Amino acid sequence: MTIRLAVIGAGIMGCDHARIFAEEIPGATITIVCDASETRARAVADTVGARHVLTDPDAAITSSDVDAVIVASPDFTHAPLSMASIAAGKPVLCEKPLSQKSADCVQVMEAEQAAGRSFVQLGFMRRYDQSYMEMRRALTEGRIGRALMMHNFHRNVATPAADFTGAMAITNSAPHEFDVVRLVLGTDYATISAWQPKRSDAVVAPVFMVLETVDGQVVDIEINNNAAYGYDVRAELVGEKGGIAMNPVAYTRLDQNLCQQVGYDADWRGRYHEAYVRQNRAFVRFVQTGVFPEIGSSAWDGYAAAVVAEAGVKALAEGRKVPVEMMKKPEFYK
Repeated sequence: MTIRLAVIGAGIMGCDHARIFAEEIPGATITIVCDASETRARAVADTVGARHVLTDPDAAITSSDVDAVIVASPDFTHAPLSMASIAAGKPVLCEKPLSQKSADCVQVMEAEQAAGRSFVQLGFMRRYDQSYMEMRRALTEGRIGRALMMHNFHRNVATPAADFTGAMAITNSAPHEFDVVRLVLGTDYATISAWQPKRSDAVVAPVFMVLETVDGQVVDIEINNNAAYGYDVRAELVGEKGGIAMNPVAYTRLDQNLCQQVGYDADWRGRYHEAYVRQNRAFVRFVQTGVFPEIGSSAWDGYAAAVVAEAGVKALAEGRKVPVEMMKKPEFYK
């Protein structure tokens, strides 16, 4: 069975998703590329062999040539387009965040529950990254004992916009850590604290967060959107009997002039390409079988990330520890 996909959003992520589905995922084909810019949509469609180009996302979702939807449009459209996909009875792979507002995530969950089945898989692709998968396995198999702490940092070369803020680092960058740490530890957060050091220039400083889980572990997360030297994500999980740490991914090392040199990627796409492929392959299986992926990120996980981000923004603004208060998890998502 070939799954016919509409890709909504022809920017960086939409283009990457379209290429992955068209070139690396058996059983999937792109039939529609939709974007506010017809020119941009046409460029992506020509690249992946899509037959149709649209500028109206609702028309793309309801098209009879579409079995499932990929949402890679701006963040504020994610929840409305996910709800439109649910209304159309079509599974949707939605880029993170589901929404930066937890109330919007609740509406999506309510729509999904009213429909009586799962439709929304979120693009928290780190769940499919080999490093985090091995960390989770080391914990669940008991090799490092009970988890005590998890250290994380997430560094980018430079912010995507001059008006980027510390609050945006929490709501836009940190949700990847918020989500994958929940998966690895198998728990939720109880509190969050957040701080920023002072930089000597005008760009946004790193944000450093400490979270306590409901099971008594401590998690720290550094988000540095102006690290300058390259894209760099690492994590270490510390248990009572040992620890497991993520190795930097580098395929080569240059030895020259009495020095060793290892390069960094400019952004996340190379580092997480295989994770995207695994995630997208899992989505196609979900569409084909109706069985939600075992480690896939659901609308509930999108809600959880939004709640902790909201608490983190408050903690940063008020300079205090803030409780992470989540609604009771619906039976639908257990």
